[in-house]
Amino acid sequence: MKKTRAASYLMASLLAGSTVLFAQEPNPTANKPASQVQDGQVEMRDGVALYKVKVIGRDIPAINYFHRKGATKIGFQGTALLPGAKGEAKVEGKGGRTVIEASFQGLSPANGFGVEYLTYVLWAITPEGRPVNLGEILPTGSKDKNEITVTANLQAFGLVITAEPYYAVTMPSDVVVMQNYVLDNKTEGVIEQVNAHYTLLPRGAYTETAGRHSVLHPITRDERSPLELYEAMNAVQIAEAAGAGKYAADTLATARTSLRNAQDLDLHKDNRKQTITYAREAVQSAEDARIITIRKIKAEDEAATQQARMDAEHAAQQSQLDAEKSRLEAEKQAAQRAQAEAATAEAEARARRAREAQHEAEQSAEQVRERLKQQLNQVLQTTETARGLIVNMSDVLFDFNKYTLKPEAREKLAKVSGILLAYPSLKMQVEGYTDNIGSDEYNQKLSEQRAGTVRDYLVSQSVTETNISAAGYGKSDPVADNSTNAGRAQNRRVQLVVSGSAIGVQSSAPGGGQARVEQPQ
Repeated sequence: MKKTRAASYLMASLLAGSTVLFAQEPNPTANKPASQVQDGQVEMRDGVALYKVKVIGRDIPAINYFHRKGATKIGFQGTALLPGAKGEAKVEGKGGRTVIEASFQGLSPANGFGVEYLTYVLWAITPEGRPVNLGEILPTGSKDKNEITVTANLQAFGLVITAEPYYAVTMPSDVVVMQNYVLDNKTEGVIEQVNAHYTLLPRGAYTETAGRHSVLHPITRDERSPLELYEAMNAVQIAEAAGAGKYAADTLATARTSLRNAQDLDLHKDNRKQTITYAREAVQSAEDARIITIRKIKAEDEAATQQARMDAEHAAQQSQLDAEKSRLEAEKQAAQRAQAEAATAEAEARARRAREAQHEAEQSAEQVRERLKQQLNQVLQTTETARGLIVNMSDVLFDFNKYTLKPEAREKLAKVSGILLAYPSLKMQVEGYTDNIGSDEYNQKLSEQRAGTVRDYLVSQSVTETNISAAGYGKSDPVADNSTNAGRAQNRRVQLVVSGSAIGVQSSAPGGGQARVEQPQ
């Protein structure tokens, strides 16, 4: 039941044209590598990188073979790409493993689907959509049978055959030429019919492999040489186009050496079996070099993105400091002018008018501050201090020891953002604090993460990003005794410090002076 729900959910997502997450390197014929996903972002979930790629969804019947005595038979039929192909297979459980003995007819040369395709691969697709490479099916170019015997550590799966550039791929292309079906009166035993949904990368020329600018030369097969040799040439060229010469030079050199050995043997027609052995070694090393390259390019892209973000943050901080410096200088000059004019009657009158205006402004700011405090108090506990209005979020609005917001927290923050939108000039400091349980490093990181999460959510609710800053202070500045559970609960908090000229309070850092605290209403 659990697997069926997972498969149904995946199927519905794909049919709706959504984006699916994969933690695997793409097929060599894909247009985009894992390092060039949507907006260049890579999501981390439980320490695993999940790459976002566009996919094409298809359904096949998957059979749950359970544990039974004897074998069962299934059929194979060609897709619209190869309608004349057909085949059958015997599936049997032996010693805890599933043995598949299959034969196929009508598999024409794979390069009929494009110059990058040279061979065929048999795949097992689980109901959750995970592909497993079971082995290579070499095309004969005639109506002769192709036979293959493989084993798998799977129980429920569907079977498909795809055209590939070489045998050692880890993700299928979208050129599906055959798939299994249930044979009437031949598929015996306790069968569970499952709609296995498999996801395939969009078809594309491998000249774009790994997103780097390379020009590959199509390989024309010489029938006197084994197909495995051309797969090796194909794999090495694809790895070179991916940038393996820069990012996986040693592994690529191993692949080139194996390819040269295979080509030398083939040239002198010394030993065809040894030629094939060297060729397959070259394919495997080239695929390893391609995958190493993809991962290193992704790491470089992530580092560049991180550096750009840090540079932008530094520039924003410097701009804020410059603005504050200019404001202080302007206030200083204004004070000097007022002091110089105080000796005259006109200066006294101006000073009087200035005091009256300031008093009115303070009254107005006080009214605005009081009204804002009442509005915020209806959503979260809000107190007034010398630093401004402090809106307190306890850690019950976060998952335990996590920085993810609970639904209740998002709802309250959405209301807070709606209130703040009516005061566009206000500034907000998001500050995270913890109790004294745990190491300083852990508390500091958790407080920063919680503060950052709140800031990002408020920005997502249309609060002006430049008006919000976030910082974590770990277990510093406790508001209660950490020796009791109640006290520690009060210290685990995220507080929003609201300030600005509209409410008559300038922003300041924690500990900037004795705070005037009112009881929450």
